[in-house]
Amino acid sequence: MSAALSVVIPTLNEAAHLPALLRELMAARGLMISVIISDGGSTDDTLVLAAKVGARIVTGASGRGGQLRRGIAAAEAPWILLLHADSSLLPGWDATLCQRLSTQHETCAYYGKLRFESEDPRARLLEFGVALRCALFRLPYGDQGLLIHSDLLAAVGGMPDAPLMEDVILASRLGRKYLAPMNLTVRTDASAYIRDGWLLRAGKNLWRLLCFIAGRSAARLAEDYRR
Repeated sequence: MSAALSVVIPTLNEAAHLPALLRELMAARGLMISVIISDGGSTDDTLVLAAKVGARIVTGASGRGGQLRRGIAAAEAPWILLLHADSSLLPGWDATLCQRLSTQHETCAYYGKLRFESEDPRARLLEFGVALRCALFRLPYGDQGLLIHSDLLAAVGGMPDAPLMEDVILASRLGRKYLAPMNLTVRTDASAYIRDGWLLRAGKNLWRLLCFIAGRSAARLAEDYRR
C-alpha cells in the first residue's frame, strides 16, 4: 500500500533509547510519510540522532500532551501512530500495521499490546494487569502505542495539552465505542521498574490514576511525579 502513516514521538533527553526505535521505523519508509520527533528541550544528542536519519523535528515546551499536540499538527498523513521514545517494535510490525490500515475504519482508534523489556516474572504479571485494564475499562496507556485517524482525533477535541495523564484523558474521550485492540506488540523499557521496584512503581502509577479520577489536576500530579 502507499504511504499513509505519520509517526509522532515526544522526546526529552532520549538519546539512549531513540536510535533503536528510529532504526525500526526507518526500515519501513514505504509505510510512512514521516517520522516526527516532538522535543521538549533535550540537552543530550536526541535531536542530532533524529536529524541523522531524516526525522522531522518540532520543538517547544516540555510536557507530553503539548509535545504530542505539536507533533500531530505537523503530521501530513491521515493516520497517526503515537509512540513513546523508549518503545521498540517486534520484527514484522510493519506488515501488521499494513494489514490494519488496509482493514481499518476511520472511526476507531487502535492500541497495541504492552511487553516489558525484561524476563522478570513480575513483568509478565504487570502485562497481564495492563491487558485486564484494557479489556475491562478500555484504558490503554501511551506506552502501548495508539493508531488513530486525524479526523477522529479532531472529532474528540484533539490531543489534550496536559503535562501528565494525556493518554488517560484521550482514552476517556474515545471510550469503548472508539477504542479497539490491535495485534501489535509494543515493547517498553523496564529500567524504571527495575530501579524503583516492580510492584512499588506499579502501585504508584495506580495511585496517580486513582487520584486523577478523583479530581486531582494533571498539573499537580506532574509536579508530584517529578519529585
